[in-house]
Amino acid sequence: MKVGIVKESRDPRVAIVPDTLSKLSALGVSVIMEAGAGDESFFSDNDYVGATVLNRDEVLKQADIIVTFNPLSQEEWKLVNQNAIMISQFAPFADAEAVPNLLKEGKKAFSMDMIPRTTLAQSMDVLSSMASIAGYQAVLVAAAKLPRYLPMLITAAGSIKPSKVLILGAGVAGLQAIATAKRLGAIVEVFDTRMAVKEEVQSLGGKFIEVEGAKDDKSAGGYAVEQTEEFLARQRAEVQARAVKSDIIITTAQVRGRKAPILLEKETVNQMRAGSVIIDLASSTGGNCELSKDNETIVVNGVTIIGNSQLAAQMPQDASFLYSNNVLNFLKTMVREGTLHADFNNEIIKGACITPELFA
Repeated sequence: MKVGIVKESRDPRVAIVPDTLSKLSALGVSVIMEAGAGDESFFSDNDYVGATVLNRDEVLKQADIIVTFNPLSQEEWKLVNQNAIMISQFAPFADAEAVPNLLKEGKKAFSMDMIPRTTLAQSMDVLSSMASIAGYQAVLVAAAKLPRYLPMLITAAGSIKPSKVLILGAGVAGLQAIATAKRLGAIVEVFDTRMAVKEEVQSLGGKFIEVEGAKDDKSAGGYAVEQTEEFLARQRAEVQARAVKSDIIITTAQVRGRKAPILLEKETVNQMRAGSVIIDLASSTGGNCELSKDNETIVVNGVTIIGNSQLAAQMPQDASFLYSNNVLNFLKTMVREGTLHADFNNEIIKGACITPELFA
C-alpha cells in the first residue's frame, strides 16, 4: 500500500514528516511524495529516506491513500485513483458542500477534524494539536505587537507594571496561551463557561473569572455550548469591565457547527487603552470580537485587532510533526500488514469517515 503526500497549496505545513516514515513502514506502508513537499516546513527531499519522489500528478494517480493537511481541489480529485482514500481536514461542519461533492465524485474520504474527541482518540486529535500551537503563537504575536513589556521590571529609570492578558475560552488554545503568557511574566485572567476548567486555569497561574448561571455541558467534546441570552448579557458586561483594563486579549471561544459567539463588542474595543492588542482565534467562524476580520489585521482607535484562526501554520515544522503523528496513529487503527481493514464498528473510524456510503 502506498501513502502519497503532496505540497500543500497556500500552507507551509506538510502532512507527513520524515520521522514518521519508519513507523509507516512498520505498518507495511510505503510513501511516495511530490518533490519539495516538505520544503516550507524545512524538510528537504533528502530527509525523506526511503520515500519515492515523483511529480504531483504521479503521486495522485499511484497513491492508495492520499494524506493532505488541507483538501485537494476538486479539479485534482479527478487525478486521484478511483479506489484511493483521501485523508484530510474537510471541515464538513463549516463547508456544507464538502460531503455532497465527495459523494458526487465517488471519492472515499476520512476527515481528521471529525475524529471523536475522546480519551481513546487523543493521539489522533488534530484540532487539539493545532489549537495548542495557535494558543502559544497568539501570545507571541500579541507580545510582538504590544508597545509595552509583558513582565514587571524594576530598573534604575523606573518601575514598569506587568501587562494584563485576558483570555476568553480555556480550551486547548486558551490553556496554552495562559501558560505562555505566565512564562512571559504577564498577569493573566481567564473566562470560560465551563466550570470544569477552573482548576486547570488556576494550576497554570491564571485567575479564573466566574459568571453565575453558565450552562455546562461535559459531553460537548471540548467545545463551548450555546448559552442563554441572559447569561451572555452578564458575561458581556463582566468581559467589558475586564477588557478595558487589559493590554492583550486572546479570544478562542467556538461552538462546533455554529457561528462563534460575540464576546467583545465594538463599544468595549473603543474603551481599551491605545496600543492594546486583540488576537481573535475564532475569526474563521465569525469571530469573538465584533470588529474582527478573518485573515486581516486592523487598527481601531489605536487597538490592533488580528483575526487569524490559522496561527499554527506560522510554526510549520512542529505543526507538521504533530499532524503527521495524528495521521500515523489514525492509520494504525485500520492498516495492518499493508492492507486496509476499516472496521466501522470502531467509533474512531466511524466518526472520521464522511463518505460511509462508498465503503458499503
